[in-house]
This record gives sequence, C-alpha cells and structure tokens, in this order.
Amino acid sequence: MKVISVENLTKIYRVPVKGEGFWEGILRIFRRKYRDIVAVDRISFSVEEGEILGFLGPNGAGKTTTLKMLTGLIYPTSGRVEVLGFKPYERKKEFLKSITLVMGQKQQLIWDLPPMDTFRINAEIYEIPRDVFKRRVYELAEMLAITHILHQPVRKLSLGERMKAELVASLIHFPKILFLDEPTIGLDVSAQISIRQFLKDYNEKYKATIILTSHYMEDIEVLCDRVILIHKGKIIFDGDLYGIVDKIAPYKEITVKLKGNLDIEAMRKFGEIREVEGTEVRIIVNREEVFEKINEILRSFPVEDFSVTDPPLEEVISRVFSGSEI
Repeated sequence: MKVISVENLTKIYRVPVKGEGFWEGILRIFRRKYRDIVAVDRISFSVEEGEILGFLGPNGAGKTTTLKMLTGLIYPTSGRVEVLGFKPYERKKEFLKSITLVMGQKQQLIWDLPPMDTFRINAEIYEIPRDVFKRRVYELAEMLAITHILHQPVRKLSLGERMKAELVASLIHFPKILFLDEPTIGLDVSAQISIRQFLKDYNEKYKATIILTSHYMEDIEVLCDRVILIHKGKIIFDGDLYGIVDKIAPYKEITVKLKGNLDIEAMRKFGEIREVEGTEVRIIVNREEVFEKINEILRSFPVEDFSVTDPPLEEVISRVFSGSEI
C-alpha cells in the first residue's frame, strides 16, 4: 500500500536581488528586484508502507526541502503530494499525529531538564494516556539502551545519548512514518551503529515507513534497500541500492597481489591505478574488459592473489554528483 505519493512536486523560492552601490540601495527601496531559485524541480515518486527509503544528494540538492514539503512545514509551489491520504500542508491533527520529523542538527530536548520532562510534554501534545506513555517511553528507552539517563539533565548527556533521547521524544506517539534528516550526523561510530540497529528493529517491529537522508553511506547501506538520488532539485536515480553501480558505474575494480616486486609502469597498461600498497595494486577497468585484463595480468606477472569488485558505493555516488566519471 502506498503511504506517500508525489507527482511533479516543485518548490521555487523567490529571493531579492541585492544590487551594488549607494544608488542601487536607494532604488531597492522603491523597486525591489527578485530572482527565482528552484529548490525542487518536478519530482515524482511513491513509497510503500514499511519501506525504508534512502534519500541522497549533495548539500543544496533539495533533500531537506522535499522532507519539509512531505511533513507540511512548507507549501509546494506546484505539483501534488499525499502522505497517508492527507495533504501535508493542511497540517491536520490526524496527519501530524501519524508522522515525525527528526533533524540531526536541531533538538527539541530542554537543555537544563531531564529527557523525561520533554517526553511528558510531548505526551500531553499527542494526548497519550499516562499508562500508555510510561509503557512506550520505557519500551523505546530499552531498545536504545538509555533507561539510565532518562532523569539526568540533558546538558550532562553525551551527543549520542542526546540523539537517542531525541528519537524517543519523536517516537513517543508511535508515528506511522519517520522522516529522518541526518539522524547520525556528528556521532561517534558506536552511537551510529546503535541508532542504525534501533531503526532497523523499529521498522521490523512496528512496520513503520522510514525516509532517511544521510551523508554517511554506512547508514544507507545498512538500512535501505531502495534509494533516490536527487541533484539540483531533480531525481536522477530511483531504485535498488546496488543498482546504482550497475546503472552509472560501467567499471570494475581488480585488486592484484604479486609474489615479487610490483612494477607500477607495467601495470598502467591494464587500467587506471587507484591505489598501491606494498605488492598490492588496485586497478579500474571497463566491465567488458575484466576477463581479458585478468588473463593478461596472470600471464604477465607472478600473482599471489586477486579479486574483482564493484567500486565503493560512496565513490560512485560522489562522482555522479561531481559530474565526473568513475
């Protein structure tokens, strides 16, 4: 069942143009000039119930603007958007009770009070009965292993503990859709792993739909089966996570470890050398030439070991956005 449906969704910001010089400043008082900035440009996609969707793109690509339109924080310029059968920008009570938006760079926890106080405030906002509230808080806190910090002032918590408490505060009403904008940003590796596992468990247990943006490819690889790549406001890929490599990276990596000394210049004829470590070399070759190159290398050098892999996903995506080839 589709829980999100988007057709030709567009957001254009109209911003004033600043002229230079004294007279331009005077003229702006009486006749202001504007220009249009297209943040999201006629994108279309849908999301099924229980799906975890990775939403990827460089800074300024339109990711956060899209999430804000899906949650009703900003009004679209044109196009159609439906979330759980609601028009998000109408911000109906039933709709707001069914979603949550977590932004890794913003917090709702009250700095000098313990997380539990914020949880109580949210329980009142969402009209959650007291017995249900207690059960939900401790269930989520146990899943995130933070029951011991619920009554400590937020200012005394680590960044990872604060982010986990943010998740509890945002999920206390058990929303059907989670919009997560950089939920692991700035966290140490241990906290990132913990939050990834929590989101995976939460999705499996409650069948919640999750839309996730992140600059950490590990988040996307661990959690998402499907990704959408957005660049300059347009969707440039929508599909299977590892289908990105097949679609936009027509290359393979051959890693060769030699028994003897490594002759770099001799290796260059087989492809582009990416990395050299001791007697091991990583070479990029065209997919169609992989077997031919391997046979040549095996005939020409004393090979101890070799492997053939796809380029790292993070490298593929970063090169797509930079406009260069793999």
